[in-house]
Amino acid sequence: MTIQPRRPTIADVARAAGVSTSTASVVFSGKVNVAEATRRRVLDAAAELGYAGPDPRAASLRRGRSGIVGVVLSAHLRHAFLDPVTTAMMDGLTDALTDASAGLLLLRDDPQGDDPPPIAEAPVDAVVLIGCSARTRAAVETVRQRGLPVVVIEGAAGEGVPRVTLDNREASAAIARHLRDLGHERVAEITLPMEPARERGPVTPARLRAATVDVALDRLAGFREVFPDAPVVSAAGSLIDEGMIAARALLTDEAGKRLPDAERPTAIVAQSDLLAVGAMRAAEELGLRVPEDLSVVGFDGIAVDGLGDQRLTTIVQPAIEKGRAAGAQIARMLAGEPGESVHFTCRFREGTTMAPPAGR
Repeated sequence: MTIQPRRPTIADVARAAGVSTSTASVVFSGKVNVAEATRRRVLDAAAELGYAGPDPRAASLRRGRSGIVGVVLSAHLRHAFLDPVTTAMMDGLTDALTDASAGLLLLRDDPQGDDPPPIAEAPVDAVVLIGCSARTRAAVETVRQRGLPVVVIEGAAGEGVPRVTLDNREASAAIARHLRDLGHERVAEITLPMEPARERGPVTPARLRAATVDVALDRLAGFREVFPDAPVVSAAGSLIDEGMIAARALLTDEAGKRLPDAERPTAIVAQSDLLAVGAMRAAEELGLRVPEDLSVVGFDGIAVDGLGDQRLTTIVQPAIEKGRAAGAQIARMLAGEPGESVHFTCRFREGTTMAPPAGR
């Protein structure tokens, strides 16, 4: 039987360097200045013994923390990370948590029968929710009873939970008014998924009553302030292919033929830039020119490839800043300070995909 050598400890390093254990610990923590000669002696002893530094698991046990922040996503990871907005928010979140030396555990808000959501029992120090379904909202109460900090990005998890919010409704209403002022009367919208099941198809009053995704609902509410009776189709995800499917449903009849000019929308508002690109591709398939025959507007302000000379008209949101704000509030709460809600606003970015309707 092979006996594994004992892992050297900080006490071994201290003895070899001829200093106290506390002095050796201070050298590795870097939190207190130590004489250069002493620091060098401790590091040389550590190198000779093969000591790489304190075991982070021991530090976690002393603090009573795991060093992990749970991030709950509302979509499959393969879909979530195809969305540039999600990846930008994750970049900002990671940046803000660097000083807290926290790792991220990605979890999905995925119903599995009657089982509790994964976040209810995850070994984490804090939780960031990207959106918040009714099901996850119930689980958050369990998390809060454990005394863990919780922050929600664009959603509501109940009283006292700090939120990172965006003026989705106001921005959507503003772009709808812009289209109306250009002379558009027949305008349609393609929404993000409106419920965890991510159903695709026309948004009926019954579906609207059952919808739970705040971002999609807020953007739709702003749009319908201006076009209350406009046709609306929901996509199953923020993907170019989904935008193509939804736009075909708005621009063609049941046989798949292009609707007559007098019947089809003259503009489509998409709740994401990827959906807007899909709508542009569907229009091109049908022989429609953008913006001469069909104006298309997006939401997000991401960099989109494959548009040629076109520049998408869109609403730009501060995705990285939203992630940073969530991480900053988590870091504050982990340090014992109260968390605060943070609100961001969007800005309009004019491109080449919006124009007055034909004949104006």
